[in-house]
Amino acid sequence: MRVPILKQENFLIASVQSALSDVEWERLRDDLADQVGRHRSYGVIVDISALDVLDSFATRTLRSIAYILSLRGAKTVVVGMQPDVAYSMVRLGLSLEHIETGLDLEDGLMILRESLKGGAGPV
Repeated sequence: MRVPILKQENFLIASVQSALSDVEWERLRDDLADQVGRHRSYGVIVDISALDVLDSFATRTLRSIAYILSLRGAKTVVVGMQPDVAYSMVRLGLSLEHIETGLDLEDGLMILRESLKGGAGPV
């Protein structure tokens, strides 16, 4: 299953709607890296609100997505993390350090817009 990626203003929004296999996480990473350049996007929101678990591979891939996209000039914000997912990540020692997070899509858009204002250009 391919994760839908929508364009909103100068941003991309990837909504992960169900648990992904490792291959699907890698495809999302590759699709986002490609589309950031194609659409000249300054920011990406990855919405994980539908997920009830985030394993170590998914966590590493989210970190990798954020780093790759930052090298391409785009900021990544992860939104929608469920409380149980956050608890599990803490217990397992998993982190999304250096990645901004928000409660929902609205927060993610606000974070990206504020980033653009502060930097007066690509993030």
